[in-house]
Amino acid sequence: MEIPLFELNLQADLDNDRPETMGAVCAVVYLLTIIVFIPWAFYTELVAATPGSSAYDALTEVPRVDGGRIIQRFPHNKLASYLSAILSLQSVAILGISDDLFDIRWRHKVLIPAFAAIPMLIVYYVDFGVTHIMIPVPFRPYFGELVDLGFFYYLYMAVFAIFTPNSINILAGINGIEVSQSIVIAVLVMINDVLYLSPFTKSPHPAQESHLFSLYLLVPFVGVSLALWWHNWYPSKVFVGDTYCYFAGMVFVVIGILSHFSKTLILLLLPQFFNFAYSCPQIFGVVPCPRHRLPKFNARTGLLEPSKAKFEQPLAKPIQEVMKLLHKMKLLGITIDEKGQVTESTNFTIINLWLVWWGPMREDRLAASLLAFQAACGIIGLIVRHNLAPLLYTVDNLFAA
Repeated sequence: MEIPLFELNLQADLDNDRPETMGAVCAVVYLLTIIVFIPWAFYTELVAATPGSSAYDALTEVPRVDGGRIIQRFPHNKLASYLSAILSLQSVAILGISDDLFDIRWRHKVLIPAFAAIPMLIVYYVDFGVTHIMIPVPFRPYFGELVDLGFFYYLYMAVFAIFTPNSINILAGINGIEVSQSIVIAVLVMINDVLYLSPFTKSPHPAQESHLFSLYLLVPFVGVSLALWWHNWYPSKVFVGDTYCYFAGMVFVVIGILSHFSKTLILLLLPQFFNFAYSCPQIFGVVPCPRHRLPKFNARTGLLEPSKAKFEQPLAKPIQEVMKLLHKMKLLGITIDEKGQVTESTNFTIINLWLVWWGPMREDRLAASLLAFQAACGIIGLIVRHNLAPLLYTVDNLFAA
């Protein structure tokens, strides 16, 4: 019996269909959750407008031409921050979905998170506007206690907005690693947030509202991420796509900027900073970069091995010498021909470097060990943050009343 052509095409689509964009589902559920949560985030202020409540006396009468109306002292700046966070997250989710659907070139999409960050940067400028930084005690005789960076502070926040989503995106390539690293970072930030709340500190702490805002965004983020992680961990049934990476990175950007602890967040992103710095030779074309740098699967052993980039043309002599030095320091794996030329090297990612250090391993074990490293770096970062700050700045804001 002859099979209709449309049925053949439909079957081909089903056979080729892969769940590449499940991160989009995660992002949409998250956005809907934080939108529905808006009344609860401002529950105290909204209830204050109810006659008979204990806060009703705080209402202020505002005259109008056509009569009087009663309004409360509503924290519009807090609502503006919340709404700008939602708008930025929606914008970057659209970027991720577009990338997953149309495979946008790297050079075209790398700066888009900065545009998505514009709403919250405007809110930061209007409601907070602080652009000065505190100078560590040893340097105060030369620069003073505070230095106003002005425009450069906003440039720093824009760079932070570009880096964080892309740093999650380039530390990828094995089942579960994108979601897992995001969950680890989020949990560490939540631990830091809780330290600023009662009973861990004096109540109310001056930074309490900022850390509550962070928790409002992170608790549902961890919830949807855990659901995605359940299906994305080895052996993965779904793939997160670029949508999740950009969206997760932007969540951290939003809380870092609007909750005013971007420097603390940087300490929790040290593995991502290292991976970016280590990847720079290939990212910027100093060393040829293949399209995919994920580890190579050895079907015979069932283990992952470092993937390698082969060089068709000899590299410049200084570059080869640096690569040979990195090889001696166990920071790179290279192959040298009989003429002493470097013909191939392991790809410049922390995942491949991990395999250079510890040898081939199964995918789930590789992911778990990298996550343990991420968690250890984060815990050390928090300890350094709250113990080194009094030495550099005379006081840690955690203990400031």
